Amino acid sequence: MTSIQRIIDKLIEPAGKFESQTDVLVKGSATLDVKGIVIAFILTQEVLEKAISLGANLIITHEGPFYSHQNWKEAHSNDPILRAKLQLVEEANISIFRFHDYFHRYNPDGIMVGLIRKLEWEKYTEEYQSTATTLTIPEKSVTEIATYIKDKLGTPFVRVVGDLSMKCKRIGLLAGYRGGGELVIPLFQNHDLDLIIAGEGPEWEAPEYVRDAIHQGKKKAFILIGHAVSEEPGMEYLKALIETDFPHIPVYYIKENPLFHIL
Repeated sequence: MTSIQRIIDKLIEPAGKFESQTDVLVKGSATLDVKGIVIAFILTQEVLEKAISLGANLIITHEGPFYSHQNWKEAHSNDPILRAKLQLVEEANISIFRFHDYFHRYNPDGIMVGLIRKLEWEKYTEEYQSTATTLTIPEKSVTEIATYIKDKLGTPFVRVVGDLSMKCKRIGLLAGYRGGGELVIPLFQNHDLDLIIAGEGPEWEAPEYVRDAIHQGKKKAFILIGHAVSEEPGMEYLKALIETDFPHIPVYYIKENPLFHIL
């Protein structure tokens, strides 16, 4: 038998032990034996119900399960939606482990590795940095790259700033909430990039920087693919890692349907 603590220890091992406010056992006991593991970008109500139906008693989620980057906010604790979800967790005796900071501290970042694998861009990778990766791909237009991303990641839309016909080779890639100006602007400047692809960030920072760059005659483009879309492949990749280390435990990756409707 394998305890939940054994799984947690193995997960944090590549990053080395450090103090994290997020990566904790949110619910459950570390001494319980693992019957099955469900991995998800975020623990939605639907993921929770599917985990119970699969007989899993450990859920590994990248983002907080209760609508906050903090795993628990007292201000939300009496909300009926939260309480109903929490009650189901407790009735099913489900343990929840938040796996965020440690996975991002893998070398290279585990979330980024999963994204690049999903895009099948491993052979184009030049440099893994702590928060970004630079690549040189065969020359394609912004439209072609955006269409390729939508197809590979299974997302109904991306948001683009720039000339859709512009040809791109030098690309910067950022996952999750790393699309702000403090990361995007130096990445453009220091690596001579044509295009940056990011999960999400403030709309008044990097997108406006690119708009002004274009108006000044610079050839730059920016694609926002969405936070979940950029990080889900990393959690799917985690499934393969756990299966390698614990082949006797059933492991399931559950991908949620797109959150937003396009009208």
